[in-house]
Amino acid sequence: MSWLFKLRGDVPKQWGLVLEILGIGLIFIIWVLVTSGSNPMIASNVVPPPGKVLSAYGELYADNSLIQNLFRSIGLNLAGYLKALIMTIPLGFVIGLYPLFKGMFHRLIDAVRFVPLAATTSLFIVWFGISIPMKVNFLAFGILIFLLPIVVQRIKEVKDVYLKTVYTIGATDWQTIRTVYIPSVFSKLIDDIRILTAISWTYIVVVETINADEGGLGGMIYMTRRLSRVDKMFAILIIFIIIGIIQDRIFVRLDKELFPHKYQVKNAHKHGQLDGPNLFDTIIEFAFSALIWSALGVYVILALNEFMGFLGGVKVIDYLFGNTCWAFHTVMLSIIFYKARKFYLGKKAHSPQIKLKEPDVSG
Repeated sequence: MSWLFKLRGDVPKQWGLVLEILGIGLIFIIWVLVTSGSNPMIASNVVPPPGKVLSAYGELYADNSLIQNLFRSIGLNLAGYLKALIMTIPLGFVIGLYPLFKGMFHRLIDAVRFVPLAATTSLFIVWFGISIPMKVNFLAFGILIFLLPIVVQRIKEVKDVYLKTVYTIGATDWQTIRTVYIPSVFSKLIDDIRILTAISWTYIVVVETINADEGGLGGMIYMTRRLSRVDKMFAILIIFIIIGIIQDRIFVRLDKELFPHKYQVKNAHKHGQLDGPNLFDTIIEFAFSALIWSALGVYVILALNEFMGFLGGVKVIDYLFGNTCWAFHTVMLSIIFYKARKFYLGKKAHSPQIKLKEPDVSG
């Protein structure tokens, strides 16, 4: 057990989950100790006891439309990210690849990062009003000004050995972009996006306090703060943490799905052989795949209901996501397209090849 206090030591895989549970349990015990009793160390109007926070979820569900507000915030997050990526990736590649645009805009995009985003909300209200389009554009701008310099930097980090290889075999500029720059940049960019999702929720809370009646977790925090319901505020903050953990795991799984070579290198043995999946990894893989296919099945039913109205006339997706339905549809249709393409390519790779019989020219 000497590894427990080794400087910069790694946690063995079999101990990782145990230590995580111990850490969460320790924090929970401290929380109970400082908030329990008739005369607690910290007053309940400052830090509420766990039981009071847990009971607040019932009120949030019954009185504050918790489920709808949850999905409104998720939809806003998806919409902001999609719009930011649509603008950031082409701009980043143009600025990062061509000296003309790099010289014109590189310093400018570095400078824009220092603009305090909270101070720009008034400008976005003037430009887009106080409804969902303003919130989506504000979030997209907040993501863009941080992600754009990262895309340019990732392009700069592409190794010369790959570029020299494609130039040696006579690749065109477009073939170089498609086969070298895009795979290399995207394999690193997904980690940057995963880290940035934590920051994006801060922007969502800021922007959802504007016209809070439109819903969202940020609007709920604003309302509960005005009522001094600290227990409800803690309950909503825990929801943010859970969403963040789930998002992080989704990005990790997406990274493994799209860029498996990164994990082959990380998991290689000293003698060059790869680790085989253990039982826990196999169970997680099966559970995740089952969850994805179940979600796609439910989505197809709900999407058809949006047009046919066979679920009692209630449009579930529209009710949950509101004006950000398009973002949810875009994500789900992209997953369906990816799964269908993967299935087609897999079936094509395993299909028997028909060989033509050579004509008999003897005699």
